Amino acid sequence: MKRAEELMYYENQLLERGYKYICGVDEVGRGPLAGPVTCSAVIMPLDDLIQGVNDSKKVSRGKREKLFGTIMEKAVAVSTVSYDHKRIDEMNILNATKACMAEAITSLAVEPDIVIVDALKLDIPYKTFGIVHGDALSYSIAAASIIAKVTRDRFMTEMAEVYPHYDFEHNMGYGTAKHIAALKEYGKCPIHRNSFIGKILSAER
Repeated sequence: MKRAEELMYYENQLLERGYKYICGVDEVGRGPLAGPVTCSAVIMPLDDLIQGVNDSKKVSRGKREKLFGTIMEKAVAVSTVSYDHKRIDEMNILNATKACMAEAITSLAVEPDIVIVDALKLDIPYKTFGIVHGDALSYSIAAASIIAKVTRDRFMTEMAEVYPHYDFEHNMGYGTAKHIAALKEYGKCPIHRNSFIGKILSAER
């Protein structure tokens, strides 16, 4: 596991160039068959790093929950926005993700001096700095990825109680074999993305 200091390369470059409030933004949920896409924007204090912050995919669920609380407590500003299945179907997932990210950033209580984003071009009134695989390379994006992941996972766990057939508490809406089998047996539930499941359901007809 990388130490937090190892994820500060880009932030240190920006700090040296005079930027103070550096915002990291990330999304979770572009690929699932059900549920929202969730985007978080965070501005972290960069002189008081939280050890353990990393790409959310590389952190265990229990550790993410603990880090979520610490990030929320220490952050200069945090904003999280989710776009539901209806908006994803209306806009398509790429446009929904971009709009969701932009809304999260512009909803921050503190205006960022610059935004670090994982290689997506966003329509926002701030300077942006793109990093491919940013959630594994930037402390700020990694912190955002943890907030987004925990927020979305909590929602999908709640939805598992409402729609128990689909194993949402384990797959978080992704197309696992168990999830697809349930779709074929029971059909869709109200939070499925129609634009994602059409081929699965049409194959049964």
